[in-house]
Amino acid sequence: MSHSVSTLQIDLEPADNRRIADLCGALDENLKHIERRLGIEISHRHNEFRLIGPHTPVQAGAKILRDLYVETATVKGVDGKVTPQMVHLAVQQANVIDQGSEYQPNAEKIVHIKTKRGLIKPRTHNQAQYVRAILSHDVNFGVGPAGTGKTYLAVACAVDALERQEVRRILLTRPAVEAGEKLGFLPGDLAQKVDPYLRPLYDALFEMLGFERVEKLIERNVIEVAPLAYMRGRTLNDAFIILDESQNTTCEQMKMFLTRIGFNSRAVITGDITQVDLPRGQKSGLRHVIEVLKDIDDVSFTFFQATDVVRHPVVQRIVQAYEAFEQSS
Repeated sequence: MSHSVSTLQIDLEPADNRRIADLCGALDENLKHIERRLGIEISHRHNEFRLIGPHTPVQAGAKILRDLYVETATVKGVDGKVTPQMVHLAVQQANVIDQGSEYQPNAEKIVHIKTKRGLIKPRTHNQAQYVRAILSHDVNFGVGPAGTGKTYLAVACAVDALERQEVRRILLTRPAVEAGEKLGFLPGDLAQKVDPYLRPLYDALFEMLGFERVEKLIERNVIEVAPLAYMRGRTLNDAFIILDESQNTTCEQMKMFLTRIGFNSRAVITGDITQVDLPRGQKSGLRHVIEVLKDIDDVSFTFFQATDVVRHPVVQRIVQAYEAFEQSS
């Protein structure tokens, strides 16, 4: 990394006081966020911005400011402002490591996923690699901490494949493993008992396709959301199949799921091996399958890191703190 200090001045055009205020945030909070993440200093007078720091983070900061300024004209956050989340995602998308580490824009082509509700873009290098792997492999594993977009991007790819008629149906499944509570104590029939476990999958579908369309596709069985136990004995052809929370499968369940995959089908298996809710002493099917299939060319593995977390910035630091604690204990 270059340690020489460089200065860059940029003018954001057209000059618009309202948009400049939106960009900077209350008490320049958005600028301070970028400064903290990149290890640079930003000052401004009207639409003239001055950036000081290591060369590559300064270049990255200038691009982020320009991109966010474009957003102020087209995209509204809360109360019409550029939100902290938008700033966080802009830094993530620029692929800049925190505190001014070397800026390395992703030279590889970024894959965009089209849905009815708009364009979904991978925000980090690993996310882009994950999407490319899903498009080029029949069986894909996305392994990593919460908030890295594993499930969301898999659902987006499934919706995209359905819209382009590459598959005839989408099947979303999760193991109904209790995290400290027993299914028997939940009210309702079996479908109602497992529904809370499948809620994140429904939420992603609703966001991409809209509530009414999802309901119609479920009625026609084009989209099926079901617990993993329902997969036994079936062969799934012409389908995009997603197994979410796969760290809570047993070794037998994982093998059962993988052998359900039929002709012209694609499978994505997501999970976080640090959050296993299986009974003590029972091995996670996800941990096991990583070892079993690691040398098979037609199967892809994408391993996400804490730096891929695209939720609130504090989530990234929480994941890193847990990783550091577990490595030291």
